[in-house]
Formats: sequence, C-alpha cells, structure tokens
Amino acid sequence: MSTLMEAKSKKKSSERKKMKDPFTFIGELKEELKKVSWTTKAELISATKIVIISVFCFGIGIYIMDLAIKGILEMVKRSLLFIFG
Repeated sequence: MSTLMEAKSKKKSSERKKMKDPFTFIGELKEELKKVSWTTKAELISATKIVIISVFCFGIGIYIMDLAIKGILEMVKRSLLFIFG
C-alpha cells in the first residue's frame, strides 16, 4: 500500500518538474528555431514553380481523361440507343 502511495507522489513530483515557466518555454523555442535549416529564396521560388507546373499538368491530364471517358460513355449510349431503339 505504501509503495503505491510513493509511486503516486513520485509521479506528481515528476509532473511538476515537466511543467515549465512560459518564458523558459519561449526561450527554448527560440533556440530550437535557430537550429532549423530554412530554405533560401531561390529554393523557394524553384519549388513553387515545380508545384505550379505539376498542378497545371495534372489538371490537363484529368481534363483529357474526363473527355475520353465522356466520349466513351457517349458512344455506349448511342450504340445502345441504336440497338434497342
């Protein structure tokens, strides 16, 4: 019974240690942000161009597939109307 109570008290004390002052958190956050490798302007522009071109190409591809499927369904419709009147 006493070991259970000791375990609970240790858990509460460890939780108190984990809780930090907000100003300490902000200071640690600034330190971590200094370690981040940020992209350069040239890399950002290059990646943006790639994304825009990719979206355009995928959009054109989807449009072409849509036209093809629409044409196939239209042919099926006309052939069924021809066969069954």
